[in-house]
Amino acid sequence: MRRLLLCLAVAAGALATAPAAVADGPMYVTQGGAGVSSHNGRFHYVAVPDGTSRTLLTKIELPQGQVWSWLPLAGSWGNPSLGAGAAPGEGLSRNGRTLVLSSTTGPNGSPSRFLVVDTRLMRVVRRITLHGSFSYDALSPDGSRLYLIEYAYGKQGDLSDYIVRGYDLRANRLLPGRIADRTQKDWSMHGSPVTRTYSAGGRWVYTLYTDPGSYPFVHALDTVRGVAHCVQLPWEEERNQNGLWQLVLAAHDGGRTLAVHWRDGRPWVRIAVGSWRVSEQRASFPWPLVGAGVGGALVLVVAAGGLLLRRRRGQEFDQHAGQELGLA
Repeated sequence: MRRLLLCLAVAAGALATAPAAVADGPMYVTQGGAGVSSHNGRFHYVAVPDGTSRTLLTKIELPQGQVWSWLPLAGSWGNPSLGAGAAPGEGLSRNGRTLVLSSTTGPNGSPSRFLVVDTRLMRVVRRITLHGSFSYDALSPDGSRLYLIEYAYGKQGDLSDYIVRGYDLRANRLLPGRIADRTQKDWSMHGSPVTRTYSAGGRWVYTLYTDPGSYPFVHALDTVRGVAHCVQLPWEEERNQNGLWQLVLAAHDGGRTLAVHWRDGRPWVRIAVGSWRVSEQRASFPWPLVGAGVGGALVLVVAAGGLLLRRRRGQEFDQHAGQELGLA
């Protein structure tokens, strides 16, 4: 009983603490932190270790931060996440009724294990064990279909090469084949996810991937029909893609347009959903200059020179206009 009370006290403060990444690869598995939130933001589901070989899944109501209910689980489980830091958790269906947890052993081991939780009853309704290396990718809005990343190990256990698989939660079976862009049969997925957004109803999941040595791309997944599209982005520095971590995805125009912009709000490219055509909104950001102190100083010098030139041109324009109007 004392241990349970201690876990609940930890869970109540979990939203204010940083999550602990307990596995890596394209998808992390985290414990603590903010966990995953319902679409309306009312509840957060946070997996918290109890200090032994058990996990406490807590349902926390906001804004009060009160523990609504909890579920003790044997083993070590966590919320899937795109990142180990402040990235929001994944694994909750849009209707808020189905939650998927991942084993903290991560994709490096086999078998791979997942738990499916009914959030209304706060009980486990399915345990999934798959031979091979899998991690969570996405969930359909009604929670009927789970999407997983299956890894194909490269050199030295590299996890950057993988395929997307579908899992029917109603029939409780892994679906044959892979989820791929049928218009690009020679396309192979590899790289790491940077950021993600969803369509208004949660049907489409858009994920930006970095792929050093090639081109970054947006993976558009229709979680209802089980089809995908890969959209290549016009990044100039193939091997240096660190700047991609400063990008954000957002759905605009009622879901007809996917905008890729910098964190400070400046636009970069737009993608027309359906045709998947990419249009640049401005010149590529000069990351090679920003990467060096000399380059940064050069940017300031060029900017100052441009401002001075505009001022001189403005003065010339005013003088010429005055002469034309007989004011000078």
